[in-house]
Amino acid sequence: MHLVAQELSFAYPGRDVLSGVSFTVNDGTRLGVVGENGSGKSTLLHLLAGDLLPKSGDVRRHGSVALVEQELHPATGQTIGDVVARTLDGLRTAAAELEAAAAAFDHGSGDLAVLERTLSLAEHLAVWDADRRVEVALTRLGAPRDPARRLDQLSVGERFRVRLACRLAERSDLLLLDEPTNHLDDSAIEFLTGELVAWRGGVVLVTHDRELLDDVAIAILDLDPSWDGKPVLYGQPGYLAYRFAKNQALHRWRQRYRAERKRAAQLAERLDESYEGLSDAWRPPKGSQGHRRATRARIHVKAADRLVQKLEAEAIEVPAPPVELGFPDLPAMSPGWDPSDPVVEVRSPRVGDDGGARLDLPGTRIAIPPSGRLLIVGPNGTGKSTLLGALAGTLRLDRGSRSVVPGVRIGVVGQESAPITGKARRLTGFETYADEALRLLASGELDPDHVVPVAGLGLLSEEDLDRPLAELSAGQRRRFELARALLHAPHLLLLDEPTNHLSIDLVDELTRALQVTPCAVVVATHDRRMRSDLEDWPVLDLSRPLPGLPGGPGTGGSRR
Repeated sequence: MHLVAQELSFAYPGRDVLSGVSFTVNDGTRLGVVGENGSGKSTLLHLLAGDLLPKSGDVRRHGSVALVEQELHPATGQTIGDVVARTLDGLRTAAAELEAAAAAFDHGSGDLAVLERTLSLAEHLAVWDADRRVEVALTRLGAPRDPARRLDQLSVGERFRVRLACRLAERSDLLLLDEPTNHLDDSAIEFLTGELVAWRGGVVLVTHDRELLDDVAIAILDLDPSWDGKPVLYGQPGYLAYRFAKNQALHRWRQRYRAERKRAAQLAERLDESYEGLSDAWRPPKGSQGHRRATRARIHVKAADRLVQKLEAEAIEVPAPPVELGFPDLPAMSPGWDPSDPVVEVRSPRVGDDGGARLDLPGTRIAIPPSGRLLIVGPNGTGKSTLLGALAGTLRLDRGSRSVVPGVRIGVVGQESAPITGKARRLTGFETYADEALRLLASGELDPDHVVPVAGLGLLSEEDLDRPLAELSAGQRRRFELARALLHAPHLLLLDEPTNHLSIDLVDELTRALQVTPCAVVVATHDRRMRSDLEDWPVLDLSRPLPGLPGGPGTGGSRR
């Protein structure tokens, strides 16, 4: 297997996405791809797969390629069985071609090394074991296995896990993965990690999962431009080595930028002084020697011009460094609140009927105090998203109760961005943000004195906010959802898998902001590094719920 990307560039209408991207992937290469949302990570995978043609540069591939996208858009009526059958048919076809090549081999004049590679590949595909491999992968990834179930009736995460399981079973020469851990719990991530480390061919994975980069990547390609405008390939394995090297580079970039800004300010000041002097300080007395006045004026202007040329020649064009997250100062309480009253509280919540409850926590009191913290963990299907919906009041409780302090403002970031349909597809980010502000104002959920401006958050550029939301990448839409949750300066943030689709730089910044914000925060996440960073928070493990949480009545503590 061999892949070479050389000086790749790509542009969508009116917008450049990638420029000057070069790297090589061989057998055993596991390349992590990172970068800000909208930097072209998913586009790069489609270029490598051959689904898109580069604006310039080229991609040379040798071997089979499999791409697992973030979202699977199924055909009408397509089932799990259809996806599995296509995988098995492809494996059998590949095996038949290899067997035919081996049978036609001329033992007298043929290259034995070629025959050996052919037989080795046939053994690697192991068609006789393919059905079992698919079944194991579906099971270990927590994917549905009923072949009759329609894909369009599955959740986004279930469809993703079905496709990922089949792609792993195919054993292609080059595996391209786009945010593969977004919809996986710990046991599924452990299985995926083992598969990737043992992958015989090459792997290119776009991911925000810092732990996965540590466990899998032997090199990291950062598509964010450096100070010279080019992507950077970090050759050291693991996330921590990459983070240290990039932090050092960013520090140097910001230092150079500040130095050049200071130099530019000094230049402007010297010019002002020079031309002010041209009209005042150096002038000889009026009346005589008019020719001296003109001569000295010319000399003074020339001196100022030479100074300008000298300073400009010494200047270095340094672009502005990346904008950091400007997380707002959110309130813990409103005037008149009793600090001992929970911001929100649910008791014995159940959502769904007895036979198929999505959430059932009898005898459990979950109370979030002002500035409180709660980390919700557990495998897929244990009800983390449902519990957040119950706390937010967006899901009706079939049993139990929910109470909130009057006037509380709650910001919610769901696990997946809501689909953009109808007229909303034409609205820009600024227009959608304004519509949301008007809606919150009409419902009494917005204090006009506490509106958080979207442009000041550092989540999206003004250029991106002027584009229709439907044109933004999944990560950019995710950033917008976070901005919308902050719009009305909430007292409580409910975040469901907040790291999904976000760049790792933003994940690091967001984690630090959540640790110190005065508002209350509840996070449900599979992200192992985020859970480690928030390890001092109270934890509710829905795989083994307790009757309450630390600080609640009748609780003896929480176990991890």
